Amino acid sequence: MLPTAILFPGQGSQELNMGRDVAEAQSAAMDLWKLAEKLSGIRLREIYWGDEGAAPAPEMSDTKALQPALTVVNLSLWLAVRGRAGALQIMAAAGHSLGEFSALAAAGVLSVEDTVKAVCERGKLMAGAGKEGHGMAAVVKLPLSAVEAIVDMAAKTSGAFLRIANHNSPAQYVLSGERPALDAAGALVKEAKGRAVPLAVSGAFHSPLMSEPANVFASILEGLRWSPAAFPVCMNVSGRLERDPGILKAMLTAQMTSSVLWTDTMQSLYAAGARRFVELGPKAVLTKLVGQNLEGVTDAIAQSAGSLEAIDGL
Repeated sequence: MLPTAILFPGQGSQELNMGRDVAEAQSAAMDLWKLAEKLSGIRLREIYWGDEGAAPAPEMSDTKALQPALTVVNLSLWLAVRGRAGALQIMAAAGHSLGEFSALAAAGVLSVEDTVKAVCERGKLMAGAGKEGHGMAAVVKLPLSAVEAIVDMAAKTSGAFLRIANHNSPAQYVLSGERPALDAAGALVKEAKGRAVPLAVSGAFHSPLMSEPANVFASILEGLRWSPAAFPVCMNVSGRLERDPGILKAMLTAQMTSSVLWTDTMQSLYAAGARRFVELGPKAVLTKLVGQNLEGVTDAIAQSAGSLEAIDGL
């Protein structure tokens, strides 16, 4: 049995009917949907569950609905996996941005109930912090050195703020900042033969432009109960594995205004001994990044489990 790291995705992984099969088969999962609906004040199942073939509702990308809904799906899949004793040799967990809350819950650092409560508040705060002229864009097909140079040049020429918010892989980055700098960066990316894709988000996430909601959210995190981790969690802010609840709380508190170091996270998990990476979420978003972040590695496998059927196949 291979040492396994469990991965939980963040925003961008949503899809129609996500988590529905788990919730309809397991009452604990359905109870999580009901709890999230109560705490968020949003009828989440009406937004995310629908007839097969139906067009996704525009509300599916709404941050205040998406954060609790996706977290419930992640946690439902985790509860299903945890119920299969001995199925996986779990040695660590990690989550991308929002997914980090699910990773902390899986490790027992936060209770499932506190996790749902936290992400409901996080979603509201981040949605409310959105400002006209702030945004994010993904950049692909360019190395880090080129992206760093583009960010510096775009910020200088536009006089606006810009930073690399996500280091998703050596050829996939996300920029966060003010619109003039994002537009300037987009033109420079095109000149460099890369591709820039604007993201449908409500603000400049993972940047200092989120400091106001981050300060409010810090007090919410302070009021939660933090326990020692049953297994290490590799944190976005540092790319390091941690177990101490005080350190984990400090890093999660800094997460909203800090970059997501996903490449460092994946490399740290591999260095710590992980040879199997299992993504628990609706899509195989993080699964696809494993090979990109561990280029040349031949002794690791990546799997996605977004349904009960997929979990049974692990």
